[in-house]
Amino acid sequence: MTTAPRTAALVVLAGTAPLLLAVGAAGPAAAHGAPTDPVSRVVACSPEGGQRAQSAACRAATASGVAVFDNLRLAGVGGRDRQVVPDGKLCSGGLAAYRGLDLARADWPSTRLTAGASMTLTYKSTIPHTGTFKLFLTKDGYDPTKPLKWSDLPARPFATATDPALVNGAYRIKAELPSDRTGRHLLYTIWQNTSTPDTYYSCSDVVFPAAKNAAGSGGSAGSATRKSAASPTKSAAAETSAAPSPSKSPTSVASAPPQPSETVTSDSGEAVSSATSGDDRAPALPLVAGGAAGLLITAGAAYTLRRRR
Repeated sequence: MTTAPRTAALVVLAGTAPLLLAVGAAGPAAAHGAPTDPVSRVVACSPEGGQRAQSAACRAATASGVAVFDNLRLAGVGGRDRQVVPDGKLCSGGLAAYRGLDLARADWPSTRLTAGASMTLTYKSTIPHTGTFKLFLTKDGYDPTKPLKWSDLPARPFATATDPALVNGAYRIKAELPSDRTGRHLLYTIWQNTSTPDTYYSCSDVVFPAAKNAAGSGGSAGSATRKSAASPTKSAAAETSAAPSPSKSPTSVASAPPQPSETVTSDSGEAVSSATSGDDRAPALPLVAGGAAGLLITAGAAYTLRRRR
């Protein structure tokens, strides 16, 4: 009586085993996560990406092939990233399930940063692991319309962090950005685990606005004088108050305390920190000359502004 049901169950399991293996191979089975700020391609194009997921780049990535929306990993790399991951496939890690993330185009959803300023990388994760984060920024002259190659990245990361703490579901890594970048670039994050054999790869598109009114800053690149509170609209990075870096060698940093960061996405797909996207002061009104008529108009405008407040 029990032989037939048992045989049927074995048949069902045998039929579903290949599917389960395929799912396991497509995405990470343990430490799910990816950078959310600056937003990574896999997060921006995921179902949780909101309006960013509807961007032309994300639609093209999905059509080209992104089978899963989670941080991607390779086992057994052991620091041999440049030997294992081929040129043109850095954002996918060479995995076919993520090949849509390698599309060479200049309209990926991006985050605005300020050259020479401090930033905090927020890396979402569900399970804590030990390991080292390495942050690379594409070299000056990077062309986003060409496939990303290892030669587009410096030989050494501009910042590293070993065994940061997972706080409120995220790692937060503070670093000072290079001071000589303008235009569109790519932040490439490598997380090499030591508690597992896995290495995770992430691509975050970023934009550095051209410097304005540089005269009067007086300080060297990355100095505190470039980050004064007198000009908050010059920076849209989540943090712009880090101490200067003593040298050009990669900075080893510990995890930073939680810092909420909210971004809004423009029509071009660019994510900008809402905390620094403008100020709340009412626009100044021009003075009106002309005797009593001018006084009445000025008084009326002031009354209107007072009512709006």
